[in-house]
Amino acid sequence: MNGYEAVVRALQKARPDGLLTALRGALGTHYEALAVDLLLADYGMTALCYVTEPEEDPRQHSLFNSADGRAFGSQARLVEKFAGAGRAIVRLPVSVRGDRLGVLVVELPFSEPAPSLLRDLERIARALGHELIVAERDTDLYRAVRRRDRLTLAAEMQWDLLAGRAYECQEYGIGAQLEPAYAIRGDNFDWSAGSDRLLLSVTNGMGEGIEASLLTSLAVNALRNARRAGVPLADQAALADKAVYAQHGGERYLEVLLLSFDPATGEVQVVDAGSPRLYVLRDDTVTRYPFEAQMPLGMAEDTVYTAQHFSVQPGDRLVFVSDGVFDAHGGSPDLFGVRALARSILSTRLLPAASVPQEVLRNLADYRQGVRSEDDALVVCLDWRGKG
Repeated sequence: MNGYEAVVRALQKARPDGLLTALRGALGTHYEALAVDLLLADYGMTALCYVTEPEEDPRQHSLFNSADGRAFGSQARLVEKFAGAGRAIVRLPVSVRGDRLGVLVVELPFSEPAPSLLRDLERIARALGHELIVAERDTDLYRAVRRRDRLTLAAEMQWDLLAGRAYECQEYGIGAQLEPAYAIRGDNFDWSAGSDRLLLSVTNGMGEGIEASLLTSLAVNALRNARRAGVPLADQAALADKAVYAQHGGERYLEVLLLSFDPATGEVQVVDAGSPRLYVLRDDTVTRYPFEAQMPLGMAEDTVYTAQHFSVQPGDRLVFVSDGVFDAHGGSPDLFGVRALARSILSTRLLPAASVPQEVLRNLADYRQGVRSEDDALVVCLDWRGKG
């Protein structure tokens, strides 16, 4: 058994809350590691938080002005060499299919790590990401580490409902983020990636607190139930509409944008049941796609939904936003969605999809100039590459 296989075996045999302990022991034994740290990105994507042993104090630092943050943001290995001390520090992104979880930091007792060793460490970081995802089913440790502040109960429910915050494959890349991260209420995003279809939903919830979260949870799970049954897109909306109406009798409803993408052709089916908006960046031009708005889910009994159609092209960037983004007020008399949102999207054209939501939300915060928002802000970015 080589070193890589031994480390992976140790991770697989470790307790769910003991991945760091197992990793430190295995990397020390098989790669002579002097120190090993694992940092996870917090819910707001502003800090990297250390996973600690029971006797260690919790620590965290900024994601934006640190070497660890550079490895996280670039999603590339960084090697810091200390020739005089005869050691090196290797920082490696920990990600799963584009979903950026954190950073693995390994200190080695030599200043020129061999290329084969660095390749092994990269593979170990990828294996660690998968083990973290599996371990989160059985322990609260990693969710607890990721919070800089206490989550509201509504936010806890919403984060557990999400599919992930990013996804990458050959045909497309997705990134998404919600604010306020520690107190979100009803906004939500969801996707399902298949070989012949990408299904994406963007939800703008109604209400406050637990009521908003419960309403969104009902709708998202109704949509998933219909989607997994293989029914057409318009019928997915209709079945979710029935579920929400049966529970609330039209007194509570929510707005959803449903999309189904064909990776082979770029053809898209859309059901626009409310307010989430789509902006497309193509050839340095940002255009809002106006769809025919239909009734929100649960507003009326037995609503009939119709799918519309449009096409995306390789190189298109699609940005979906909730009304907490495009209707936001700031120092200007204009709403953020009038001109500032298009400028913000255009400014992201060199960033990967996973980084776009944070950049748009940062621009939104600057635009508000301290004006407090009473609504969730949701941004989802889809970079379309199509079949190669």
